[in-house]
Amino acid sequence: MIITQTPFRMSFFGGGTDFPGFYKEHGGAVISTTFDKYCYVNVRHLPRFFDYSTELSYSRIERVTDVEAIEHPAIREAMKYLDMQEIRLTYEADLPARSGLGTSSSFAVGMLNAFYALKGKYADKRKLADDAIYLERVLCKESGGVQDQIAASFGGLNRINFNADGYEVNPVIISPDRKAQLNRNLMLFFTGFSRFSSDIQKTTQKDMADKERQLLEMLSLVDEAEKVLTTKTDLNEFGRLLDYTWKLKRGISSGISTDSIDGLYAKGIEAGALGGKLLGAGGGGFLLFYVEEDKREAVAKAMEDLLYVPFQFENSGTRVIHYTAEMYEKR
Repeated sequence: MIITQTPFRMSFFGGGTDFPGFYKEHGGAVISTTFDKYCYVNVRHLPRFFDYSTELSYSRIERVTDVEAIEHPAIREAMKYLDMQEIRLTYEADLPARSGLGTSSSFAVGMLNAFYALKGKYADKRKLADDAIYLERVLCKESGGVQDQIAASFGGLNRINFNADGYEVNPVIISPDRKAQLNRNLMLFFTGFSRFSSDIQKTTQKDMADKERQLLEMLSLVDEAEKVLTTKTDLNEFGRLLDYTWKLKRGISSGISTDSIDGLYAKGIEAGALGGKLLGAGGGGFLLFYVEEDKREAVAKAMEDLLYVPFQFENSGTRVIHYTAEMYEKR
């Protein structure tokens, strides 16, 4: 039996520049971090005592005798890709799916990590990231960028650079005290709305061709944000840059925000937040605010109808947290 633990991510700057159609021409970069909310994938070989050969448990239960009959596209394509047979897979998570935190990509990374481990093979972070990108964007034909799979695989607070040749992951080096202060100044709230990011990304990708100027400006903000983090610049500037990049992102596509989300964001700013953004592709999920300590209570009051989610930054990417050898002969 294999159990993998894979963190979720929050993306601060550069979202949208991780689309191949953009970064292969202009380059791209994002600053993101993983944090201490996870998905867990449990995989084992299924004994032969049942009239089905594969059992899957996620938001529903599937029992099939043929991999092609699996309805969950990522599981089906991953099993075909790695020639997985006769397994039982269960999925659990600390946060809901379709919430803007890269949950589908974290699942893809964790599942691939579990499959490799069950086969007795080692896959490093880059291999898992590359395979997850291939699984979601090629085999499953889902729209979107490629930062989520990389963040979930590598873990930590990173700047990820993209170019025509691929990507590189560079940890953002800041003092523990400054990192802790940044963590304290961020507040995360669940809006209660969830949508498939791939559906939003399809619209966003169509709009991007006409929004090159906004994306190039969003790319330039990655440099500014990294400078704020790694120098003695007032850390509050990070919050103001979040506000600016969110306004730029809203202008890319009508599907990124809604009147309800705009209203919630305005309430947070009026209560004292210096900036913030809706995490993920847009349309719903989690609102992130940058809030000075003396304004936290007021912002919490303004967001009292939403669920507040405390968190801590996480430095590790996906990992196997349990391994038990099988005690019966595999077919």
